Amino acid sequence: MGMKVADQVLRRLREWGVEQVFGYPGDGINGLLAAWGRAGNEPEFIQARHEEMSAFQAVGYAKFSGRLGVCAATSGPGAVHLLNGLYDARLDHVPVLAVVGQTDRTAIGGSYQQEVDLHTLFQDVASEFVATVTVPEQLPNVLDRAVRTAYARRCPTAVIIPGDVQDLDYSPPAHAFKMVPSSLDRSSWTAVPSDEAVRRAADVLNAGDKVAVLVGQGAAGARAEVEELAELLGAGVAKALLGKDVLSDELPYVTGSIGLLGTRPSYELMRDCDTLLTIGSSFPYAQYLPEFGRARAVQIDIDPQMIGMRYPYEVNLVGDAGATLRKLIPLIEGGRGREWYDTVCDNVRRWRHIMERRARLTADPVNPEYVARALDPLLPEDAVITSDSGSTTNWYARHLTMRPGMRGSLSGTLATMGCGVPYAIGAKFAHPDRPVIALVGDGAMQMNGMAELITAAKYRHRWEDPRLVVGVWNNRDLNQVTWEMRAMEGAPSFLPSQELPDVRYADFARSLGLTGVRVERPEDVEAGWRAALEADGPAVVEFVTDPAVPPIPPHATWDQLEATVASIIKGDADRGSMIKQGFKAKVQEFLPGAGEQPG
Repeated sequence: MGMKVADQVLRRLREWGVEQVFGYPGDGINGLLAAWGRAGNEPEFIQARHEEMSAFQAVGYAKFSGRLGVCAATSGPGAVHLLNGLYDARLDHVPVLAVVGQTDRTAIGGSYQQEVDLHTLFQDVASEFVATVTVPEQLPNVLDRAVRTAYARRCPTAVIIPGDVQDLDYSPPAHAFKMVPSSLDRSSWTAVPSDEAVRRAADVLNAGDKVAVLVGQGAAGARAEVEELAELLGAGVAKALLGKDVLSDELPYVTGSIGLLGTRPSYELMRDCDTLLTIGSSFPYAQYLPEFGRARAVQIDIDPQMIGMRYPYEVNLVGDAGATLRKLIPLIEGGRGREWYDTVCDNVRRWRHIMERRARLTADPVNPEYVARALDPLLPEDAVITSDSGSTTNWYARHLTMRPGMRGSLSGTLATMGCGVPYAIGAKFAHPDRPVIALVGDGAMQMNGMAELITAAKYRHRWEDPRLVVGVWNNRDLNQVTWEMRAMEGAPSFLPSQELPDVRYADFARSLGLTGVRVERPEDVEAGWRAALEADGPAVVEFVTDPAVPPIPPHATWDQLEATVASIIKGDADRGSMIKQGFKAKVQEFLPGAGEQPG
């Protein structure tokens, strides 16, 4: 039997080095599924519980491997379900390819079952490249361009293949008019700015007395260079959430995360600096950057479309972070005074002690900050950590110490709920020899996480290191939105939208044959984490936490404080606990000895 178009799709993916495709079956890709059977399941088809989860798994795989993530879905509803994960890839600049089925060509335009205009559907999310294969000779060029574009532009791309085309006999493009041959090679390349631009950037940085550095995920391959530059400049370094694993939090001048979910030292760093260097970040919240006109600024980014955004940068260097910094560092003058550096380090030490105090405060029944704080020293040195969106993200951002060798990520720009567990599964396929920990709120767990525990159970025996730990903060509340309503709207918690059913997640895990631990007392928190980390397979450790513990911003404005008070006056259902916990948390910043190590 000759090779079909579907056979060539899988063959070409193998030639591009694709080892897994995350997907869900449907008759719109029956030809591809049959080809998978003929190919001995190479690349391996990883079955999620939902197409959205397939896309998230592809994103997680791509984020933690640096390689192309591939997802597949059927026509119509299957294709629609991919969108949220693909938008996550687009906004966080991750290379993902979606291979999607379509109604047979003979039925297109006939209002046929599951017929959706997929080209229009994907035109925004896969705007860099989306194409429909209509004849076999078209396939190599379309598939190769989709892969190259995903890598080069760090974006999602889409290839749509009608069902009848999948079953056509494959024939390659000929050396002929209106044929487009293609090739596989994707040689590495590096972009660097001009010498003149680098000199101008050095002049700006050398003139600064109080330099702040902001790093994002684009600086991930330049750890050594960022450290060397920061030490030469005597600078403090703040991290966008997507750049949390760029530098070790053990470095004394690393101020941690920035923004609403960030730290006070990062807020102070940006407030008081006179010079800003941004490396590989498009952090969008300008209110957390230096006041316009207060600081001179330089940006380094590999994407010319993203550079010069967010702040009035004086010099914009388009280039790879590592290569650009290697050109810049020899031009930087060292030997500057230590006053600014010492201030930054003092602020970091003080903040760490405050966060330790906050984590030790009593709550009803368990302080959610303590749950993250107790995990921190237990994290394996090669841990891969994913965080979902919600109040849990605050504790991930503020309490987990990233050390060399650790990886961490989350849905940064889209900030979608429900990505934490599928990200972790994608990470396990990217690094089957490393432990993976997902930090998830109960809302996200009910949305997507519980179903994907089935996927974890299905593939648990595939992973060399069996540890996939899902930590669930069970507070029966959509807590981040609840606090945003209080602080931004001055509105009390609207229980019909915010209150969640109390699900026993650990029991559900045990019903699947996984380890399940439920923690209801603070004295059992550490033991719960240890049990999950020592399990011989995927584990869920569920913590019953207090929803009244506030995710206090690094700098609460008067407007936010007034709005929160207004929500209390209007009769917030949890107002008594909220006042008590908020006061206890905030007062830690003003207690005598707040800058000293607590005993």
